[in-house]
This record gives sequence, C-alpha cells and structure tokens, in this order.
Amino acid sequence: MSNIHDKAYELSGALRDSEEFQQLKELHNEVEQDEVAKRMLDNFRNVQLELQQKQMQGEQPSEEEITQAQKQFEMVQQHEVISKLMQQEQQLSTVISDLNKIITEPLEELYGVPEENNGQQ
Repeated sequence: MSNIHDKAYELSGALRDSEEFQQLKELHNEVEQDEVAKRMLDNFRNVQLELQQKQMQGEQPSEEEITQAQKQFEMVQQHEVISKLMQQEQQLSTVISDLNKIITEPLEELYGVPEENNGQQ
C-alpha cells in the first residue's frame, strides 16, 4: 500500500497543474506587475485582515470600518484584472472545498455527518 503522504503530494501536484490554479497564477502575476493594481489589492486585503482580527477577538467593527471595507471592495471590483483574480480565487476555493469533502468522506462514514446526528441521541 502506498504512503498516504505520497498521495497528498500527488494531489498537490495535480492541483498545481490544474487549469484553475494556472489561471489564478497568471492573474496573480498580472496584478503583481501592475503597481496600481497591486497597491489596491494589498490595501483591500489589509482592511479585510484587520476586520477579521477584530472579529476573532470578539470585537465588532465600527460602521466607519465597515463602510471603508465596502468602498475598498467596490474599488477593487471595478479593476478588471483584480476582479478576474478574485473570481478565480473563488473558483479554486470551490475546487479545494470539493477535494476536502472527498478526503473527509471516510470520517463522515465512520462518525456520521453532524447535521444527520441532530435529534438522534
């Protein structure tokens, strides 16, 4: 029987070779080479990170912070390459989510899906 880690590396290679990842890589390179786009995306991601950190610490973002984040989002969405990059990130995220479901299927079979166990004590 092959080593499970070898299979994980095979899967990593397949993901790296996938069309979804290759398109994401090309768009990422485009943004990196466009100084304005890179700065816009970096600013947007910094605002996102700050809001996430606040929420993780149990703090509610202020209305001003939420408004600023929305404005940043609208601005990056208007930039064609950044918008395409974000769409491609979402597509790759969906692929990874699907892979995760497949990988964890044996555990779900063993322990059951949490939603299925509600009310069944």
